[in-house]
Amino acid sequence: MTAGLQLGVIGSLALSVASSVAIVICNKALISTLGFPFATTLTSWHLMVTYCTLHVAQRLHFFEPKAIDGHTVILFGFLNGTSIGLLNLSLGFNSIGFYQMTKLAIIPFTVLLETIFLNKRFSETIKLSLMVLLLGVGIASITDLKLNLLGSVLSGLAIATTCVGQILTNTIQKKLKVSSTQLLYQSAPYQAAILFATGPFVDQLLTNRSVFTHKYTTPVVGFIILSCLIAVSVNFSTFLVIGTTSPVTYQVLGHLKTCLVLSFGYTLLHDPFTMRNILGILVAIFGMGLYSFFSVRESKKKSANDALPVSQMQDKETEPLLVTKDSSDPKKANGVSHGC
Repeated sequence: MTAGLQLGVIGSLALSVASSVAIVICNKALISTLGFPFATTLTSWHLMVTYCTLHVAQRLHFFEPKAIDGHTVILFGFLNGTSIGLLNLSLGFNSIGFYQMTKLAIIPFTVLLETIFLNKRFSETIKLSLMVLLLGVGIASITDLKLNLLGSVLSGLAIATTCVGQILTNTIQKKLKVSSTQLLYQSAPYQAAILFATGPFVDQLLTNRSVFTHKYTTPVVGFIILSCLIAVSVNFSTFLVIGTTSPVTYQVLGHLKTCLVLSFGYTLLHDPFTMRNILGILVAIFGMGLYSFFSVRESKKKSANDALPVSQMQDKETEPLLVTKDSSDPKKANGVSHGC
């Protein structure tokens, strides 16, 4: 059973890396080569296609849908959609270097939030390996750190919403015992809705161009369709990885993707590459190796200990994880103060 679980985790990690690198390649061609810069609107189409695909799969009985509290799934969906929009705005109003720093900050903030609100403990060895990883990615990807007030505020909001959204992805799956497919099926329409409504505005603000007046040639439409199909795998694997591992592990995996994309850009697209990039990638890979080694070692130690009492896992499973302001029962907000 443990071997089967490990294979499942390895499979989800491999799917996440492969699909993410594939969509970066596809979107790079779509945005840079074919001149379609509307990233936020494109993401809303990704989520709509993902939902439609899952709806067909559910109709064909590939999985059984599971009802989730309405307040929980709506607020969760809007939170994730908002985080995507804020990350795009952060990129638009900051230098590339500061945007990369924003992405790096997600890991320490996730660790901080999980420690404060979920009482999760990270060993010194795990913290050290994460520091090595962040140092390596920083060396490889950060070129400049131009600051401005609006960009800094947007980055802070992007970090907060991303961390909270990813911690909730993990918490909801485990507390409500729903699969990654069931959670994605329930939340994708709300994520798509907020991006579909705000995407054209955000994209016009960032590009001074309208998605509605863009000339849709056959290659552009073809790459949009391809990007949406790959996105189904990206969205599914994201929820799968966070659900089977942890938000921090997902962020570590994200930085592995960054290193792979940088390497791909150099080897196949002949993007500029310096010794600093190479050094940074090597340090980052070393940090990932340390993180993997210490994580596996600690998992083995945990499995050797007695399991937690079942009574700790049964308390209030049916109560909403997220509540609106008019909720009078503070117990309903049990254990979900924030994380990514």
